[in-house]
Amino acid sequence: MNIGLTGGIATGKSSVSAFLASKGALLIDADVIAREVMLPGHPVLAAAVQRFGQAILNEDGTLDRKKLGSIVFQNPEERKALEALTHPAIRKEMRERAALYELEHPDKLVVSDIPLLYESGLEDGFEEVMVVYVPRSVQRERLMSRDGMTADQADGRIDVQMDIEEKKQRADVIIDNSGLWSETEQQIISFLHRKGLL
Repeated sequence: MNIGLTGGIATGKSSVSAFLASKGALLIDADVIAREVMLPGHPVLAAAVQRFGQAILNEDGTLDRKKLGSIVFQNPEERKALEALTHPAIRKEMRERAALYELEHPDKLVVSDIPLLYESGLEDGFEEVMVVYVPRSVQRERLMSRDGMTADQADGRIDVQMDIEEKKQRADVIIDNSGLWSETEQQIISFLHRKGLL
């Protein structure tokens, strides 16, 4: 079974994907692949340097993520330009890995962890989409305490993504992560039981 996993920033999606993996799911992480395509020698990094300039590189030729982030988070046009470079390569790699996993392990759950799944229009590529949900107020609190952001900075990061309530509406499976972690685990275990995967 092939599912897409998404949520919003600071909803706890990474914790949910790690728990699914601990229960035998095969995980494909869009963020990991996004980092891989920005490694020295990869054509996507070369294209990004051409677009944004040498200033986005550290002295050793690796990507300076903070520098690139400061360019794209404040300018929607620049962010779109970066996405146009990275997203096709990331999607292609994810599709190839999912197909391989399904072929080699037809009895396992294949989970593609994609932060911007709905924003990128990728929901049709999965049997079901699981959304890790917390209310916006909890997202804001977590960002402020976890990353030391001000309320305005946290809101800015949250606003870049589709509203979490809309993702919740569109989800096939909702994992509510706003309570205790033990409650979240129970929801995931129930899902796996329903699907005959535990």
